[in-house]
Amino acid sequence: MAIRRKSSIKRLRVDKRKKLHNLKIKNQLKKTLKKFQTLLSSKKTDEAKNFLKEVFKQLDKAAKKKIIHSNTASRRKSRLARRLSKGA
Repeated sequence: MAIRRKSSIKRLRVDKRKKLHNLKIKNQLKKTLKKFQTLLSSKKTDEAKNFLKEVFKQLDKAAKKKIIHSNTASRRKSRLARRLSKGA
């Protein structure tokens, strides 16, 4: 950035803060998805079925905050539900 304006400097600060916040939410979502996968792979379908609500909640929140696209959230929810029903 060649020209330094007050607004551009503030924008960089805000973007950095938002990036950290979004990364935190994405990492939390990845951990939740991984936990769901381990529940499925260890054949604990009852626990996975209950945990699926939590996964859906996190996907919806991330989509609402525009961290992931809403279609991506829908696609993931659909695939996870299908994987659960196939494993059950």
